[in-house]
Amino acid sequence: MSTASTETATEDLDHGLEPGQDNVRWLGLDVHNPVFFVSAVVIVAFVIISLIFRDQAGDALGGLRVWLTSTFDWLFIIAGNLFVLFCLFLVVSPLGKVRIGGADAVADYSYAGWFAMLFAAGMGIGLMFFGVLEPMYHFNNPPLGLTPPVGEDGTVNAEAAGPAVTAAMAATVFHWGLHPWAIYAVVGLSLALVAYNKNMPLSIRSAFYPIFGERVRGWVGHVIDTMAVFATLFGLATSLGFGAEQAMAGLNFLYDIPNTDTAKVVLIFLITAAALVSVLAGLDAGVKRLSEFNMVLAILLLAFVIVLGPTLAIVSGFFSNAASYVMQLPALSNPFGREDEAFVHGWTTFYWAWWISWSPFVGMFIARVSRGRTVREFIVCVLIVPTLVSILWMTAFGGTAIHEFLNQGYQGVQETVVAYVPELSLFRMLEVLPLAGLTSLVGIVLVIVFFVTSSDSGSLVIDTITAGGKVDAPVAQRVFWCIFEGLVAIVLLLGGGLAALQAASVATGFPFAILLVLMMWATWKALRAEPR
Repeated sequence: MSTASTETATEDLDHGLEPGQDNVRWLGLDVHNPVFFVSAVVIVAFVIISLIFRDQAGDALGGLRVWLTSTFDWLFIIAGNLFVLFCLFLVVSPLGKVRIGGADAVADYSYAGWFAMLFAAGMGIGLMFFGVLEPMYHFNNPPLGLTPPVGEDGTVNAEAAGPAVTAAMAATVFHWGLHPWAIYAVVGLSLALVAYNKNMPLSIRSAFYPIFGERVRGWVGHVIDTMAVFATLFGLATSLGFGAEQAMAGLNFLYDIPNTDTAKVVLIFLITAAALVSVLAGLDAGVKRLSEFNMVLAILLLAFVIVLGPTLAIVSGFFSNAASYVMQLPALSNPFGREDEAFVHGWTTFYWAWWISWSPFVGMFIARVSRGRTVREFIVCVLIVPTLVSILWMTAFGGTAIHEFLNQGYQGVQETVVAYVPELSLFRMLEVLPLAGLTSLVGIVLVIVFFVTSSDSGSLVIDTITAGGKVDAPVAQRVFWCIFEGLVAIVLLLGGGLAALQAASVATGFPFAILLVLMMWATWKALRAEPR
């Protein structure tokens, strides 16, 4: 490496930032001022006001979501496209040789443990909730201006069915493939580089040091970290709300447990309590073991559906759906002149906002467990491999539901789409397969454990941000955030159900989308300063 490059790298390390250096230590707490106090006060106020004015809060959130998705859909779609292109460029670029943690760094976790944590934190609840629902929904309402194959009388147009299946699976994979994982990869890589290569605090503001320099210690950094807390908390609350809806629907479907608001609140309370136990156990004993358990359970359920479902259709569908996804990716990624506005606003824009609101949480969690990987290895494992797994999952679960409808005349999943009872879709699909009671119970357990790992990991990440980048802050602070994740999920469910959950994600994801574009630029600058 040249002398000039060495000087650049040395200057980057001389940043004068230390974890928790501006913290306030009071009553056993160790928190960053003003990030912790502003975030805590605003979120507590939101919970109280939303509980008092439930109807008004639900209406306000719903209106805000419609305005944001219809006005700024182009911003979300363009930003998502940029993230994918940037990540793919790094895979083939010489910058891919840079190792997180330095040239001699060794990976902290095995591939199996690493990937289990990536996947469980990344989108476990979402795959369980949307894996059956979304392909069937897009089959009924295909994107890109295609003719719906199912008439109002329930009859199927055979000529339209084939193109609708292809478009439905491509659209579903589009929402769960390269784009969401590219968002996570950008945040995770940026944070990993500044934490392990630049020796900076593991906080969102640190990622912007290559752009803003010492200003990240001041109000610029405070605003960035506070926005990250809001995005993370509401993104997590959205997922926890989805999980609670699905788990409660499953319990009602299997055991006739009343599916009431009170039951959902009790369920969230119990699962939050389990997440608190995991928080107290720590990262390795808690999140890692739960993630590996959930990964094994998810693989068993996936294998069950593949073996006892339409096996040949699933195997061939994996390859055909991957090909359809690649071929229709340009059309689905187009931000302008679309005829399928309902699809763009109701699905794509919501998803991109949801992924972006999750990105501080997932990105920081990925960064914490990815030391020792090269940039190329990191991108391939965080971007390509999960995309392939998502294609297989959606093909197995969604493809089975469509196969049951078209080839067996089974209306169960179709009814959940028409009536839009999305939380029941998984259980209605499993109803036709053998051992339906057992597999449905496994599905409920999966949702609950994904719930626990997400809440545990999320509270760890939010606490790190609000503790000025300290990863060993007092456990009481993580307990505080874990409890309030559950409370926000309860408030959103009571104040408007799924619509309020989606609105919260869009509202917090919008401002953070702009920050992620800047973060991509900062990552580029940080990588260019690294020895290769």
